[in-house]
Amino acid sequence: MTGERRPWVGDLVHDEIAGRRGVVTDVRGGAVWVLRPEYGPGQWTSRQPERLAVVTGREERRT
Repeated sequence: MTGERRPWVGDLVHDEIAGRRGVVTDVRGGAVWVLRPEYGPGQWTSRQPERLAVVTGREERRT
């Protein structure tokens, strides 16, 4: 995440470690990012926001 903004709730991101895309649904205590898959059920967490690259920001996803 060099020079990019930190992912936040509503952003579609690519999780480099998990090797998949998901939507940030929660940020717990500013240290744990909770994500759900772009499609389908489930969720996972990440403690490394620098490994989450924003694909589509929440502002763009609302339109």
